[in-house]
Amino acid sequence: MTRVRASKAWVINGALVVLLAGAGFGIYQAFSPEPSTAQAQTRSTPVRRATVAETISAAGTLASSYTGAANFATAGKVTSIDVKVGDVVSAGQKLATVDSTQAAKQLQVAKANLAVAQDNLDSAEDAEDTPATGQNSQNSAQSAANSVTSAQAKLDQAELDVQTAQTALDNTTLYAPGAGTVTAINGSVGQQASSGSSSSGSQSTSSSGSGQGGQGSSNSSAASSSSSSGSGFITITNMTGLVVTTSVAEIDVSKVKTGQKATVTLNALPDKPVQATVSSINLTPTTSGNVVSYGAQLTLTSPPDGLRPGQSASVVITVAEAQNALSVPAAAVQTVGGTTLVTVQENGRNVTRPVQIGLRGESTVQITSGLTEGENVVLTATAATGSTGTGRTGTGGAGGFPGGGTGGFPGGGTGTSTGGTGGFGGRG
Repeated sequence: MTRVRASKAWVINGALVVLLAGAGFGIYQAFSPEPSTAQAQTRSTPVRRATVAETISAAGTLASSYTGAANFATAGKVTSIDVKVGDVVSAGQKLATVDSTQAAKQLQVAKANLAVAQDNLDSAEDAEDTPATGQNSQNSAQSAANSVTSAQAKLDQAELDVQTAQTALDNTTLYAPGAGTVTAINGSVGQQASSGSSSSGSQSTSSSGSGQGGQGSSNSSAASSSSSSGSGFITITNMTGLVVTTSVAEIDVSKVKTGQKATVTLNALPDKPVQATVSSINLTPTTSGNVVSYGAQLTLTSPPDGLRPGQSASVVITVAEAQNALSVPAAAVQTVGGTTLVTVQENGRNVTRPVQIGLRGESTVQITSGLTEGENVVLTATAATGSTGTGRTGTGGAGGFPGGGTGGFPGGGTGTSTGGTGGFGGRG
């Protein structure tokens, strides 16, 4: 009885071992990666005539075409501020004033000194015109002439003093250095305004700003400067004439010319690209680390409402364009040892043919020789497939053919190829 029971136990244990081994192999098969093979995927597309555009891309920032900083050139206590933030002003418009009492007194004294100097000159000239008599007549004539010269010099100085005093009085009134919107007022009535700083303006599209003085005044406080404007007592910004400032890499700057078309996409309005034109390119570079770039400005053609200086944007400048050109997808062109090649379908066979290319666009390439319109060129990409031989529906990531459809070739529908790394670029 004992020997029978032992035999049955061995049988049962053996069966359990077999079952466990089978289960382990099944789990291994289920979770082990499928062997994959590289499978070439090809399609053909005809050579077409189209517009091929070469572009360069850069980051940009909205900026005002004019910003002016208005500062008092005569010290004094602020007695009035005639504008507020948000007001639109014209060039030469009165903005604020400081106490003019001292400046007016200085002008009064200067004018009085001028009158005295004029009287002294008149007296000296009268003495010179009076004939001298006696033994010392020659010395007297010379002394009279010297008196006239001295009196004339004092008169000239008195006239300069009057002009200086008049300018100081005029500068107690602050005028707008240019047209725009008041964007900042850095002061208030009753505070002491410092002197020594005149108004200045900077323009993004030209080398200097523009200003205008008050009535009958030279008004140095409204003069413009070609240097960039600092923080002023009152800041004027042109909110309507906005431009886009950007930097062009040194490798591309020779391609960028004034008048070229561009597309500006604001980060705040990604679905509303704005057309623009290159208005200027800096002649001197800006270096940051080892990166050399050149500043450029673009004028917006029809800017939308609500734009503000400082908003960021992306810029695409069209630097060259070929219309009605023979073109093929960029994925059809390969370069081997300095030779540009395209694979063409001829009589059911794929034949490699050297070609000459022109412009390289974002997704197409201009063909200048080697192909004719209507010929079919072959595009080939490599995709990974499972050992079962059935493709997986993909989303066209890196390596898929460019164009429409989800993961497959252009033309719509859900594709059956998954773009593998190393294939042709583009988003499905």
